[in-house]
Amino acid sequence: MTTVSESTEFLEQLKAFEGRQIGPPELGPDVVNEAMIRHWCDAIGDTNPVYTDPDAAAASAHGGIVAPPTMLQAWVMRGFRGGRGRTAQDELLRLLEGAGFTSVVATDCQQEYARYLHPGDRLSETKVIESISEEKKTALGTGHFVTTLSTYTDQSGQVVGTMRFRILKFKPAARKAAASGERPRRPRPAVTQDNAWWFDACRQHKLLIQRCTSCGTLRHPPEPMCGTCGSPDWDTVEASGRGTVYSFVVNHYPQVPAFDYPLAVGLIELEEGTRLVANLVGIDPGDIAVELPVEVEFVDHDEDLTLPAFHPIRPRGA
Repeated sequence: MTTVSESTEFLEQLKAFEGRQIGPPELGPDVVNEAMIRHWCDAIGDTNPVYTDPDAAAASAHGGIVAPPTMLQAWVMRGFRGGRGRTAQDELLRLLEGAGFTSVVATDCQQEYARYLHPGDRLSETKVIESISEEKKTALGTGHFVTTLSTYTDQSGQVVGTMRFRILKFKPAARKAAASGERPRRPRPAVTQDNAWWFDACRQHKLLIQRCTSCGTLRHPPEPMCGTCGSPDWDTVEASGRGTVYSFVVNHYPQVPAFDYPLAVGLIELEEGTRLVANLVGIDPGDIAVELPVEVEFVDHDEDLTLPAFHPIRPRGA
């Protein structure tokens, strides 16, 4: 059993890392460039013309191509084999793992932007360990939240943005069977005034796509304003329910009792051109492949929650 004094001493060891810089500033390997911006927008499905259309960008307030603000981290992100060597963060994580906090999950990321980035800018990142929480109990297990703060500067040393990234290093909680023997309810999605209509349609087994009534652009997830023309006016169209697997991941851990594992989650590109994230069902995870043709089915998880899932398109009569 861990005593109060031992817990206090361990927390003091953790707190000693607060404010420490994670190695020297790291220079991005490439300048901001139109090719990477184009690839990013294609992968994300961002059609804002100021990112990829030179004429539209020149006529905008920016006066030329700019990078999507959410690419901030990408310009300095290390490659799979790259690294800073041993850092203060590595030491901190080893200390936590040695105390039994062996699992990790990212919890949130907050970015702030000082200005748009233009082709030719080159960023550097300075990263510090901002804070380490006291021991917290969560649904995943008991652990410590570790928050890092990255400051991004340009070639002139001016701050262009910051990013707070928070992880939870935890001891996995022991799995307990429900006293009633019933399976826990699936976690609730974040329903807002902008997307409630979409979940309402799912309960009616309808897959709807938001459409701008000014320019006709389809968009998903639902947003209050068109990213193409800026109009707030919209209606919906019903999707065919057919599409292909654009990308996918198969989750094995951490396991949440409301789900079956391995858990296959796909990014589905619908025939209409929009994409959405949904479970892949009716197929062995090892048989899932990019460009696999799929179609929607609706899963009634409980009386309040119905969500679309996608299975391989079956031959007629199968």
